[in-house]
Amino acid sequence: MILYIAEKPSLARAIAAALPSPQKKEEGCIWLPNGDCVSWCIGHLLEQAEPHKYNPAFKAWNIDHLPIIPTEWQWQEKTNTKKQLGILKKLIKKATHLVHAGDPDREGQLLVDEVLHYTKVSNQKLKETQRLLINDLTPSAVKKSLSNLRSNSEFSALSRSALGRARADWLFGLNLTRAYTIKGRQAGYQGVLSIGRVQTPVLGLVAARDKEREAFVPKDFYQVWASVQTHQGIEFQAKWLPSESCQPYMDEENRVLSLPLAQNVANRISNKPALVIDANYKQKKQAPPLPYSLSALQIDAAKAFSLSAQQVLDICQTLYERHQMITYPRSDCRYLPTQQHKDAPAIIAALARSGGEIQQGAENADASYKSKVWNDKQVTAHHAIIPTTQAYKTASLSKTEALVFNLIARQYLMQFYPEYDYLASYIKLEIEGGHFEAKGNTPISLGWKALLPNKAKSQDSDEENQNTLPKLNKADALWCTKGQVQEKITTPPAAFTDATLLAAMTGISRFVTNKDIRAILKETDGLGTEATRASIIELLFKRNFLMRQGKQIHASQTGRAFIDCLPEQLVTPDMTAQWESTLNGISLGEASYQDFMTNLEGNLNQLLSASRDMPTSALQNLPPPAKNPFTKRKGSTSRKSTGARKTTSAKTTTSNARRRPKASSQ
Repeated sequence: MILYIAEKPSLARAIAAALPSPQKKEEGCIWLPNGDCVSWCIGHLLEQAEPHKYNPAFKAWNIDHLPIIPTEWQWQEKTNTKKQLGILKKLIKKATHLVHAGDPDREGQLLVDEVLHYTKVSNQKLKETQRLLINDLTPSAVKKSLSNLRSNSEFSALSRSALGRARADWLFGLNLTRAYTIKGRQAGYQGVLSIGRVQTPVLGLVAARDKEREAFVPKDFYQVWASVQTHQGIEFQAKWLPSESCQPYMDEENRVLSLPLAQNVANRISNKPALVIDANYKQKKQAPPLPYSLSALQIDAAKAFSLSAQQVLDICQTLYERHQMITYPRSDCRYLPTQQHKDAPAIIAALARSGGEIQQGAENADASYKSKVWNDKQVTAHHAIIPTTQAYKTASLSKTEALVFNLIARQYLMQFYPEYDYLASYIKLEIEGGHFEAKGNTPISLGWKALLPNKAKSQDSDEENQNTLPKLNKADALWCTKGQVQEKITTPPAAFTDATLLAAMTGISRFVTNKDIRAILKETDGLGTEATRASIIELLFKRNFLMRQGKQIHASQTGRAFIDCLPEQLVTPDMTAQWESTLNGISLGEASYQDFMTNLEGNLNQLLSASRDMPTSALQNLPPPAKNPFTKRKGSTSRKSTGARKTTSAKTTTSNARRRPKASSQ
């Protein structure tokens, strides 16, 4: 008997739909006519054991108990899914062959692996266990995946990485949350001061940006523009390039701060000849942007539609599970396997039946075109988020579902359009001894940009670029009709929004202060994972550490006060970014799980020692915490218990906080 173990019921149903009929549905499983069976987990069926399981004394929060570090780690069965685990236990014992069908990422790998190990599957059966990787829930795609099973042992490093992450988060979150909450109670704050190796640096980023904005002092600066005319009467603008002699009147970013200087230049060049000293024209091509990873999609949806990260994730789960119109959404990859290219005609045909702008875009797409997105070397367990052959069902979508789906579809269709073709122009002039420059991009063929809204088609990344510049040659004589001073004012760094906070979490190396750590990080290394970033941000709002002002995200009074009490190591993303890099290395077999845990335990002891000397004056006279900051917001969904715990102090922290809110009882 073959037993397929899916991550969740919806995936199990998709697997069963691709297998022979008639089928018999029983509680917790689906039987196939040949005696094989499809069953499922419901997210994580197991969780890290709570501290009092190791020692009953740990039920109370006591600073003298810390650090709590298990010598032998234990799982415990989740109360609300015990029944399903019981069904799986019996089926696993009965099965002769097992097929692991967790989601295609490190958390999905651990989710089923932990059940197999907990139920004490024999080494031989574990060795023979196969892995089913599904990115697309449509029957044809599932059948294709079923015919390409791999050995589950190939993914053991992925599982070790997820296990290391779960245990490290438990140690880090639980111990430090207890330590700082107890110190907070001594200062009079009656809430839980939760520490998470991802949530705390994210709060630190926002608090630091808020402080930077508050300390910012605006200053005026000036640009000089020359209106230049050719002999044919064509006029364009050229910007003054201040010489070294102007340095005393400029700031560190080479902005002119002296109005008299700018006015003098403008007056000197008015009604004066201009000489072309350089003219450069290059025809350039721009490839289409890659299809979406989850974070890239969340960022664009936040910019375009003001949707939060959690809203986009929830919508994607619905598009994937209920409508089966997109592939696996929790992906950190923006590339596609080369074999997927042969599915393009069917997907484009489905989009051509969808109606609206997407239909028109699909009708003009060339399915034979192959962009750089098809790259097997860039694809691991999952690939970019793209539409499926069910894409024609757009009429069944809600308004927000349609908005998100259209973004995904448009990004996919761009891969079947020519490159954007344009003429990049550069002109350098000399006027009265001063140098001026003009830059411009002239579209030749829109290519994939034809799919963008009209406003976006004409947007250029450089606001000083002009659409069209005249064709000139070196030594051409022109005329400057007038010089104008443009007054500007420096602006503070923008407050974080959903889009920019996600972008910061995704490319965290920009915010890492330690040069040595920054040097080992890849551009794609980030805080958290695709699956957890949305829940991290939501959690900080629920705990009243963050607040919204329109689209802006700010640290609350409590959040700011808490950050001010913490050592720099907890507030900056350096340590966490290095964790993520190491965990990724473990998943690739390039780093050691044991070394990671040993180093973490040593660091934990240092941080606990520092917590005992924490100044608590900032925590006095804070507003009381929300009555129930752990209540789940209506409409939000959570994928996996440990996924949420990634940003918290482990379930123990929150449950004990609810059970024993008074400092005297901890």
